[in-house]
Amino acid sequence: MSLYSQVKQLWKKPKESLGTLVQERLVTWREGNSVVRIERPTRIDRARSLGYKAKQGYVLARVRLGKSNRQRPKIRKGRRSKHMRRKKIVGKSYQWIAEERAQKKYPNCEILNSYQIGVDGTHKFYEVILVDRELVSKYKDMKWLKNTSGRVYRGLTSAGRKSRGLAGKGKGYEKVRPSLRAHRNRGKS
Repeated sequence: MSLYSQVKQLWKKPKESLGTLVQERLVTWREGNSVVRIERPTRIDRARSLGYKAKQGYVLARVRLGKSNRQRPKIRKGRRSKHMRRKKIVGKSYQWIAEERAQKKYPNCEILNSYQIGVDGTHKFYEVILVDRELVSKYKDMKWLKNTSGRVYRGLTSAGRKSRGLAGKGKGYEKVRPSLRAHRNRGKS
């Protein structure tokens, strides 16, 4: 079993395998700023699988988000059952929002990908992989970054595409491409 697969197994159940180490880290992360640049990834296996390399131009940021169940206040007036639901349906995932906040903090970088590193009662923590466009576009397999900008704001990262419903193809996905808004406006002219 390789090193990365062993690390992956440890992170499947962090409370059992990593114990108090994760809890102590969550406490220190909670006290710090909401977007912090870090030197090396907390989950090396996940970072490497999402494109991180220990080269010049790759930057990591840890993002803290407030966690809630995203509910509207209960409607007091009216007795119809349709008014009683409290769930607020939002169009973006927490991960996508974390990527956008990291992009706002580091505007000269481009978001490559992100992954979750921890959850407690009030916060969710993500690590976001950013790349310096000028430095990284010199590498052979990253030349496509030279002419891109604002990928995260257009929903082109992995979390953005998943949130937009672009995970699958074919039957059942007719309405999601090129976008939900484009499908809605197709018949109008």
